Amino acid sequence: MLGVTDYGAFVAAVVLFLFIPGPGNLALITSTGKGGIRGGLAATCGLILGDQVLMWLAVAGVAALLAASPAAFHAVQWLGAAYLAWLGARMLFARKGTAPVIDFEPYHYLRQSLTITLLNPKAIVFYMAFFPLFVDSASHRGVLTFAFMAATIAVLTFIYGLVAVLLAHFLAERLRANPAASRLMTRLAGVFLIGFGIRLGVGR
Repeated sequence: MLGVTDYGAFVAAVVLFLFIPGPGNLALITSTGKGGIRGGLAATCGLILGDQVLMWLAVAGVAALLAASPAAFHAVQWLGAAYLAWLGARMLFARKGTAPVIDFEPYHYLRQSLTITLLNPKAIVFYMAFFPLFVDSASHRGVLTFAFMAATIAVLTFIYGLVAVLLAHFLAERLRANPAASRLMTRLAGVFLIGFGIRLGVGR
């Protein structure tokens, strides 16, 4: 199909990767808890935009450039780690009654999830390794094939994000009735964000 071999397996692989816990999933849950469905959907759009940028950078060969320049790779890696850790620390040490770490305007949710996605250079390398697995060299159509794969990932991410946002919103409504539980969840989210930041910064 448009130069993609075993399209069903490609879709299944993408869905599987979407379910893997990571900063993106945490951004969806946190944004929904703070900004409701609009906030969660805005975060979903930010993740999609970030992924599209990274995918096309991968296609353009940026992964090869990063591999040839470890200093550039690690600089972006540490920027991403610092950003996640900063968000996590603010959530972990937020005092009762203080302004939320994440703004309520949907634009800010989109910008935050976009930033989290873009500051993960490992994703570029991942896409460079992932795409060739499903490209049929005999029927490959160049940019059209990659565009089809990128569009498929965007659609699947939106569907996954929508389901995740609705579930998170349902749970958030019940947490709001229990302020103590809500504060605990905020601090747990902060701990996980710091953990993701450390993992991104020191992982190889």
